[in-house]
Amino acid sequence: MNAFKQLLQQPRRRDEERPRASHLRVPLGTWLMSASPIVAEALGHAGFDWAVLDMEHSPLDVPGVLSLLQALSTTKLVPVVRVPANDAVVIKRVLDLGATTLMVPLVQDAEEAARAVAATRYPPLGVRGTAGMSRATRYGTQRLDTQAADAGLAVIVQLETPRALHALEEIAAVEGVDAVFIGPTDLAAAMGHGADVRHPEVMRAVLRACERAREVGVPVGTLAGTPEVAAQWRAAGFDFIGLGTDLGLLVHAAQASLEALRTPYAEAMVHSLSAGTHAF
Repeated sequence: MNAFKQLLQQPRRRDEERPRASHLRVPLGTWLMSASPIVAEALGHAGFDWAVLDMEHSPLDVPGVLSLLQALSTTKLVPVVRVPANDAVVIKRVLDLGATTLMVPLVQDAEEAARAVAATRYPPLGVRGTAGMSRATRYGTQRLDTQAADAGLAVIVQLETPRALHALEEIAAVEGVDAVFIGPTDLAAAMGHGADVRHPEVMRAVLRACERAREVGVPVGTLAGTPEVAAQWRAAGFDFIGLGTDLGLLVHAAQASLEALRTPYAEAMVHSLSAGTHAF
């Protein structure tokens, strides 16, 4: 079974009993924007359940995806490759590298969702070309079983505009769409609120999209910039949540450390192994 699908709880309709998701139930991920195999591997060992290898908004290219997949293979983290566009050629190349879970950005309607799914499937279900000598077939040492390959994939489509949210039910009904992901930042911009993901109209739209996805039984995820926002999305019923980015985690931790030592009281603090930290 696809590893990302294994992470997800089987969603239920809102009118069925389901305990509110807890931190043990909702898979937590992050975005890998640095394109660094070392950073990816480190975060894989840090305990994230999944991470997006982002080809849309980072320097990551096809050879870079290969390096990150190899680095993450030493960890339990499930890689999700976000392709730069709904493009069959790029999707084919990423799948040949051995990626099994894809995220497709800016899907606007059911037709675009069906095109994304078709790019991941071999004929007669789709248009993916065959390649016997690839990392996905262990460089030709494993027989290419097209049916098994199709069954082992997961496709996540991103809904990032009011138009896409309007078509949520139709998109979710496309066979082969395994989850939807609500992109709050692009949604905020498309709604005329810049990057203000906390604008009340944006928040209402995201929450309503979560409710509608749960009503039709499709797993739904979103992105949170802070643990506090992630906890809100978790309480709202999202099935998987991305927490920031690798670069964001790095920069914010660095800023917090510097701020702690550059306060007016920092020089008055003394720390020793024997006495601990105290002020004079």
